[in-house]
Amino acid sequence: MNAGEEVGKGAVVLVVEDEPSIADVLAIALRYHGFEVVWASCLLQARARVAERRFDAVLLDVMLPDGDGRAFGRELRDGHPETAVVFVTARDAPAEIVGALGFGDDYITKPFHIDEVVARITAVLRRTRPADVLPARPPLTYGNLELDETTYTVRRADRPDGPRVEVQLTPTEYALLRFLVRNGGRIVPKEQLLRHVWQYEHQAESTVVETYISYLRRKLAPLGPSLITTRRGVGYGLAAA
Repeated sequence: MNAGEEVGKGAVVLVVEDEPSIADVLAIALRYHGFEVVWASCLLQARARVAERRFDAVLLDVMLPDGDGRAFGRELRDGHPETAVVFVTARDAPAEIVGALGFGDDYITKPFHIDEVVARITAVLRRTRPADVLPARPPLTYGNLELDETTYTVRRADRPDGPRVEVQLTPTEYALLRFLVRNGGRIVPKEQLLRHVWQYEHQAESTVVETYISYLRRKLAPLGPSLITTRRGVGYGLAAA
């Protein structure tokens, strides 16, 4: 069994795609790698599928006959934060991509290679696999920050003796923060973050790291001083605890 099959085993993916031929190819490839696949051809069907059962990941076309897939992505993030969302889009403008990543975990541009789709879904699930299939782990702490690796929740206090308040993060935001915490006060090069958080190789020009760092800073800002530091031209780390 290969790595993709190990991750895919037991994982359920909702494919939201209005082109039956594309949906068939995606379903065949994902099932070959051990995923259970459910298909929806429009947003109306997708909402019904989500109401019926829980999904580990949603592969979501942005342009659908009954609306913009990004709106459904927002609904998933609000109502099902444990579900990973991977957008499929024919739009490759930076503004479109950054906008989608605000409530998704990854994106794939058309035309795509089917192996890339499987690899992206596999990579996302490696970092977002739900707690019910993972053994309990002790929380990670860094100063007033606490990460619960069993429930994938983050809490931070705004002062040393204050109560910790939960911070709502997407699965990818959580994975990025967790990797920074595990590296303590060390500056982590951008290329290393791309490899370990996104499983990207040789994509040093990608802006995905900067995008997610800005999301984390915005969400952590109300609960204390700036936590994430930047070493320009090198990477990112955490301020002294």
